Amino acid sequence: PASAGWTHVGFAAHRLASGEQLSLDTGSRELCIVVLTGTVTVKAGEQRWENIGKRLSVFEDRPPAAVYVPRGMQASITATSDAEVALCSAPGNSDRPARLIDPNTMTRSVRGKGANTRYVCDILPQTEEADGLLVVEVVTPSGHSSSYPPHKHDSDNIPTESSLEETYYHRLNPEQGFAYQRVYTDDRSIDQALAVENHDVVMVPRGYHPVTVPYGYDGYYLNVMAGPKRVWHFKNDPAHEWLISK
Repeated sequence: PASAGWTHVGFAAHRLASGEQLSLDTGSRELCIVVLTGTVTVKAGEQRWENIGKRLSVFEDRPPAAVYVPRGMQASITATSDAEVALCSAPGNSDRPARLIDPNTMTRSVRGKGANTRYVCDILPQTEEADGLLVVEVVTPSGHSSSYPPHKHDSDNIPTESSLEETYYHRLNPEQGFAYQRVYTDDRSIDQALAVENHDVVMVPRGYHPVTVPYGYDGYYLNVMAGPKRVWHFKNDPAHEWLISK
């Protein structure tokens, strides 16, 4: 995201072999480490969490382990099995302590109905302490749509809408699958239909951004959002808002 001139959201995913270590310095940014798969030991400042993470796949019916690290702190991640971790960041402005985000405290919910049903896990929602980060993961079953009806959050017009940059980190099951994501604005100054494959990242600077997963494959994405204000208010595309009452 930094290469595109973004000022809020930062994202990277790392696949680590067992025993491999990743050293981090948060600098001026806060960080949420999400253990997507495998087990890792995380050290942040003087705190240490051993062998966190239980999933072999992001499609397992359980929440991930995660660690919040504030600005200005040294941290490290050591894989205690083959693992994949996501590094989600945003500008930090406070010195709250690093903490383990217990999977058992994460809110899980079902959104939508029919072929618009998807399964959501709030990893770092606005009800939990952070400066700017919002982190959530979503599983979209085979043949279903997600982030639908299309919505956007690119205007600072709270409480109707908030301005948030967003990334989607996609995974597919089986891995050779693909999904479709469209990113478009009302005036169509952006209008891109993307075929996304396993481990692809889609950046949403503004506009609507629905996802569809074809039959035979399940979709997963990790969302990272951040903006001037840490609140998620979105506006549906008026052309498709009728679907809410369908």
